[in-house]
Amino acid sequence: MDGAFRYSSHERLPVEVLIFQVDPSHVEEFLRVDHEVWTLGEAFLDGFDAIPFVSKEVWLDDSKPGEITIVFVWESIEAWMEVGDGEVQRALQAAFDERFTHPVELVRALHEESDYGIHRWSRFERT
Repeated sequence: MDGAFRYSSHERLPVEVLIFQVDPSHVEEFLRVDHEVWTLGEAFLDGFDAIPFVSKEVWLDDSKPGEITIVFVWESIEAWMEVGDGEVQRALQAAFDERFTHPVELVRALHEESDYGIHRWSRFERT
């Protein structure tokens, strides 16, 4: 077999999936501000000894300009809910809105459609 890999299973890590739509001409700005406000803001919240999520990925679909899919894998549902606290979210949303002044539509929140049942079971990756 060519290359090294890592495989893990039986993880049951909660997954958050958000799909946004923005004007295609503002995607790069959205991605920059999202990272600076949301990613770093949630990663380094007071009260956590470590980043409360395992990973955050941002997916773009060339066939759907302006569509942005964000996927978080959380350390635990408890950490996710703590970060999801209304006061924390309102402060981060206000900071984001101040810096990104263009329309943003939240198209779907797949984790809400499944009552927070989406979870990562396994992962196979190159090392």
